Amino acid sequence: MNSSCSRMNREQLFDWIHMISFAVVETALYLDTHPDDMEALKFYQECVEMKNTAMKEYSTRFTPLTLALTGNSQTKWDWVLSPWPWEGGNC
Repeated sequence: MNSSCSRMNREQLFDWIHMISFAVVETALYLDTHPDDMEALKFYQECVEMKNTAMKEYSTRFTPLTLALTGNSQTKWDWVLSPWPWEGGNC
């Protein structure tokens, strides 16, 4: 799915981030009670990688979804320049 992130439109990529984020959280919860499940750990690591890739793609093409991904500008604080949710942006 990582390579197809660049072909998704804004809504599709945002939905993908939500889906893969759900998988990350649920797998982490499973690993809390099954820490020796190597298959689950591998799946978790793959999901985290997919989420990070999708978040970076979204940040590059549209707007950052978290403050951690806004370190691109050194001349101004550009986080506030993105559309707010009530202006059509996503939160």
